[in-house]
Amino acid sequence: MKRREFIGVLGSAAAWSLVARAEDKLTRIGYLALTSPTANPEPLIAFREGMRERGYIEGQNLLIEYRWAEQPSEAVATELVRFNVDVIVAWGTPAVAAAKRATSTIPIVFVSVADPVRSGLVASLARPGGNVTGVTNIASDLSKKLVEILVEVIPGVNRIAVLRNPNNPTHSFLLRETEAGSRALGLTLQVVDVAVPEDLEGAFAQMTRASAQGMVALAEPLYLSERRRIL
Repeated sequence: MKRREFIGVLGSAAAWSLVARAEDKLTRIGYLALTSPTANPEPLIAFREGMRERGYIEGQNLLIEYRWAEQPSEAVATELVRFNVDVIVAWGTPAVAAAKRATSTIPIVFVSVADPVRSGLVASLARPGGNVTGVTNIASDLSKKLVEILVEVIPGVNRIAVLRNPNNPTHSFLLRETEAGSRALGLTLQVVDVAVPEDLEGAFAQMTRASAQGMVALAEPLYLSERRRIL
């Protein structure tokens, strides 16, 4: 599925959460994300298109309250709850966790969550329970595959680094997968923590000092928004 189509699914999920309401009522959506549209515009563009296709047009019958925070807190999510939004769309595991702590009644639709079950966001994939549901990009073998690709493209590689956000609860799971893949290939793995953009310069200095020959970045909205700088 193409990225734009994938985010369109999110718009569909949010729209279906709004079916049982009067046609003349202004629909309010809280949009909580880790990265601003300036850094990563495509998800929000696709989300708006998905809502528009289902008859929800911003400025007419749809109001979206936006909040951007690299490390969303319960206080940020509570602002959306106070606006009495009909549904909260949360992008990334930290954003979903913050929204879940803020409300147990307003529906929360998430996207870009590696493992909602291990993260404690839902009871199971088949029966999420509670007020949280959405689309997961779970792929338990993806991290190991990234390590395998590095070995293929860098002949003789024996030491690699992995970017981890210690504040992202799914990274503990993804890191274990990456470590397992590295051990299987006889590689030395250096874990480098990057939680905010300001950490990047120091992180690459660490890799240089350790003579890392390649790098794997765990799935993380921050790394997506900073992809040009990382490259």
